[in-house]
Amino acid sequence: MTRSRPSVPLELLARHLPRQRWFAGTDAASSLDVVVSEVLREQWPVLVRLLVEADGSCYQVLVGARPEPDQLDFLRGHDHAVLGTIEVDGVAATAYDAALDPELGLHLYWHVTGGDESAARVRAIGVEQSNTSLVYDERVILKLFRRLLPGPNPEVEVTSGLSRVGFPWVAEPLATESAHGFDLAFVQPFLAGAVDGWALALTSLRDLFGVHDTQSMPVIDLSAPPPAADPGEAGGDFAAEAHRLGETTAAMHLALAEAFGRQEGDAEAWADDIEAQARRSLGDVVPALAILDELRHAEPGPAIRTHGDYHLGQVMRTDAGWYVLDFEGEPDRPLEERQRRTSPLRDVAGMLRSLHYASAVALTERDGDEFDQPAEAWEARNRQAFLDGYLPAAAKGGILPADQASADAVLAAFELEKAVYELSYERSHRPDWEHIPRTALRRLGVGRR
Repeated sequence: MTRSRPSVPLELLARHLPRQRWFAGTDAASSLDVVVSEVLREQWPVLVRLLVEADGSCYQVLVGARPEPDQLDFLRGHDHAVLGTIEVDGVAATAYDAALDPELGLHLYWHVTGGDESAARVRAIGVEQSNTSLVYDERVILKLFRRLLPGPNPEVEVTSGLSRVGFPWVAEPLATESAHGFDLAFVQPFLAGAVDGWALALTSLRDLFGVHDTQSMPVIDLSAPPPAADPGEAGGDFAAEAHRLGETTAAMHLALAEAFGRQEGDAEAWADDIEAQARRSLGDVVPALAILDELRHAEPGPAIRTHGDYHLGQVMRTDAGWYVLDFEGEPDRPLEERQRRTSPLRDVAGMLRSLHYASAVALTERDGDEFDQPAEAWEARNRQAFLDGYLPAAAKGGILPADQASADAVLAAFELEKAVYELSYERSHRPDWEHIPRTALRRLGVGRR
């Protein structure tokens, strides 16, 4: 029996969207319209794909429906995923986010792979800002793009380009579903057993602080500062991994230059853009104009396609080496800006900022100022290790400014840009972390008015 197309009332969608992490706003959309509605599975549980325009953005909403009063144990603890009651062929049904339904998750994998692949088990992972990921049989991962971009999604475009030129440190594309002018889903091998760089960095810092605790115990004069712990002596020293990650990053940038080409960088345009961002975002501080003046007088080197949102959470350590994930770029930036060629040192700045973030977040787990110096030593050691791995290979490949002073100027300017972005983000989402980018801005010479 062919079912009629289930209708999801706009009022249910209006309440549902602001509760999702991948929705751009926090309040109900002022304009809302369903532009595509298609049934992907007709029998119970029903699966419907909606493409919804809300305040000028387009979202993919996958709605599952089961007849009431079915017990939906997979929704326990996920109240935000329930839309409400809808009618399907005269039957009252509970509508919900289909990605949480194991049966529909398996059907979705079959659908995206064109009916060529199936799996026995599925689980959802992570809390992601612009997509939802499902893992099948611990061997493949399917990424559902939620906040849709017209044309090729950068994740699909860049990953495919890197695979095409033989870069080994991305999970190669296995399947892509594209329809209605959008990339909707993407399938890749799952890196089973891999650990993300953020987790490894925090583990290293916790181990270092444990060494610091041990060294502090024999100190008798409690008014004297405890001896500083050497991060190189901690069992979880991260420097070798930071060096390897630098090498992998350089190889990624060289592959990106091969896959998407290179052009002459524009230091003046970069400086103008960073200054505009700073003046829009900071309000109570003065931009470090000296840094931007140095950038304007620098030889910028080539501009290439970059990762665009490069940090420790975007890299995974496997037994074989570091893999790079998530090439969508910063989700709050326009697509055109994410696709624009820029200095590869912009990605380097992002990773250096992430090392600072790791040390600062680890400090929040400890009481007392005695941990400040070991954390700073850890950051400095791993910052240098990353650069030592990155710079020689990148320079040999011709993707850096020709002289050291120019390279330093470009890197400092993009660290400023990243810190400005972070400050705006933390003010809006995590005010308790606002001190982290403020520290970076002070280091870069940005002071209060």
